[in-house]
Formats: sequence, structure tokens, C-alpha cells
Amino acid sequence: MKIKLFRPGHYFLFAAINEWLFVSCCFSCLLLMARMITTTSLQYIFLPWNLFLAFIPYWITIRMISNPGMAKSRIKLFAILAVWLLFIPNSFYIITDLFHFTNIRTAPKWFDLLMIFSFAWNGIVLGIVSVRKVEVLLSSLLKNKSFSVFIVLVVMWLSALGVYIGRYLRFNSWDIITDPFDLASDIGYMMIHPFRNAYSWGMILCYSIFMTFLYFTIKKLSESFSQANTLSV
Repeated sequence: MKIKLFRPGHYFLFAAINEWLFVSCCFSCLLLMARMITTTSLQYIFLPWNLFLAFIPYWITIRMISNPGMAKSRIKLFAILAVWLLFIPNSFYIITDLFHFTNIRTAPKWFDLLMIFSFAWNGIVLGIVSVRKVEVLLSSLLKNKSFSVFIVLVVMWLSALGVYIGRYLRFNSWDIITDPFDLASDIGYMMIHPFRNAYSWGMILCYSIFMTFLYFTIKKLSESFSQANTLSV
């Protein structure tokens, strides 16, 4: 069974998105290089690494779309989606790098704000595009748009949980393999004692709502632009 994920005209748009994201990421890295050269400081050297982690789920979705045969095996597909789910929080985690803005003052604030926000923006876009591709894939497989939307809501909530785990509990995506017991213990404690962890759950709730608004706003903007192009033809 072949799954048609995009109409033929969308392949050009798909390539354009890749190119724009690549150029945007290069711009962010150039800003960092300029800062490192002028200040002789490596204080923000972690930003490209976080951007690389944000790129992993995007790369996974590209591989899934370019290899339709993956969808033929449900076991293989869901195994790949499980790996994708482990890494997708990294795309949104980069938002929290803005926390560092007030801690480092070796360059003008306007420059640091632009630089950090550019990395965060690229990570967010990589994440949103990646989630959108997964939604389209699941919608085609399940023939149920409502359920695919529900999955998006779950993904955003899990991503917000992942952001909190990464920023405050200091776990990484691969710790589910390298340090599963400590990770499970900390998450279990949050689950068992929700009122003791009200601050944590408050952050997770707010971030999940905000990320959901981001996702559906950009999705609806894309759909409105597509409709406008169709009407103008």
C-alpha cells in the first residue's frame, strides 16, 4: 500500500523549506562565530549543539518521508516514531536557552538577544515542521484526522515534560538508555506527588499550551497561504 503524503506541487515547497532552514541555521552560527571572535569567549558554544539535537527529529521525519517503504512495516514505523518522540523535545528545549541572556554580559544585549533567539527560532521551526510531517503521516495511515490531532496534543505535552526534565532535572534524550532508573525515579516522584511538584507541573502545563498554540497557528497560516495561492491561480 502506497501512502501519498503530499501533492506533487508540495515537493518544491518541501525543498524550499529545507533550504531556508539551512540558511537560517547558518546565520545563527555566523552570529555566534562573530561573537566568539570579537569577545574571545566560548560562553555560548553550547548553542550549536542544542541546535544539532533539535535537527535530529527533523532528519528522522525527512528519512521517513523519503522512504515510503518504512510505513509498510508497522513495527518498524512505530519503532522509528518512538525514537523520534525521544528527540522531539530537544527542538523546543532550545527555547530555554533564553535563560542565559541575563547571565552573560560580554557583548551588547541586543546582539545576544538576537543570537539566542535566532537559535531558539530555528529549533522551534524544526520541531513544528517535524511534528507536522508526523501528523500528515499518521493521518494518512490511520485515515482519522481527529486522532492525529489528538496525537499532536500528546506530543506537545510530552515535549513540554521533556523540556522540564532537560532543563531542571538535567537529563538528556539518551538517558532513557544510559540512566533509565534515575530518570524513571524522578518522573515517578513527580507523578506520585503532584502537589509537591506544583511549580514543575505549572511550567509543563504552560509550555505545552504555548507550544500547542505555536504549532496550530503556524499550521493554519500555512493552510491560509496555500488557499490564497490556489485562489490566485
